[in-house]
Amino acid sequence: QSLLSMLVALIAKKPSKPVNGSSTNSRSRRPCGKKKSPVKVSLGKLDLAEGEDDMDKEIEGIVEIGSKPIVERRATATGVLNLSQASAEAIQTKSVKKGDVLEASTIAAIQAVKDTPRIVPHCHPIPLEGCTVNWSWEKHSLRCTVHVSAHYKTGIEMEALTGVSAGLLCALDMVKSIEKDDQGQYPGTSISDIVVVEKFKGQ
Repeated sequence: QSLLSMLVALIAKKPSKPVNGSSTNSRSRRPCGKKKSPVKVSLGKLDLAEGEDDMDKEIEGIVEIGSKPIVERRATATGVLNLSQASAEAIQTKSVKKGDVLEASTIAAIQAVKDTPRIVPHCHPIPLEGCTVNWSWEKHSLRCTVHVSAHYKTGIEMEALTGVSAGLLCALDMVKSIEKDDQGQYPGTSISDIVVVEKFKGQ
């Protein structure tokens, strides 16, 4: 016999009876007429039944920009941290226990701008050329404005937004002990109005 014929015979051969009277796994048996449940296969965030066409789906994790031209890019974003009068005065007089709030929060904003692709996974790593962080007071509310610039193939508004968000979060973290009420809550504290002020794309 040829090797192929022997393999075909082995595959077609029925399984032998259990040795020493042992029974087969009861889980392999199911009542007649009942369909076997489909096996679920995890594919990232997709739970798909085995054999479904969706197994062939492709997720574009990072958009292809290889063919796009490098042009000047600018973006400005802003946001507001609404605080109590006590917190505002503590920041302005530099009497917060954790240190100078505006200095630390500026560093946090710059760091976040550079780390945007690590924070927002679909963003491209961008060779930034400039970043400025500005702070201003609107009564008891602290406004953070971040401006970023680069020459690249995609927009950089996400970097500006991420910088604003991190800067305001850092400022809030530094005055939490002042902002908390008697129950340890923050009824009058909020971060709001985070928006893109300007997005520029050169020709």
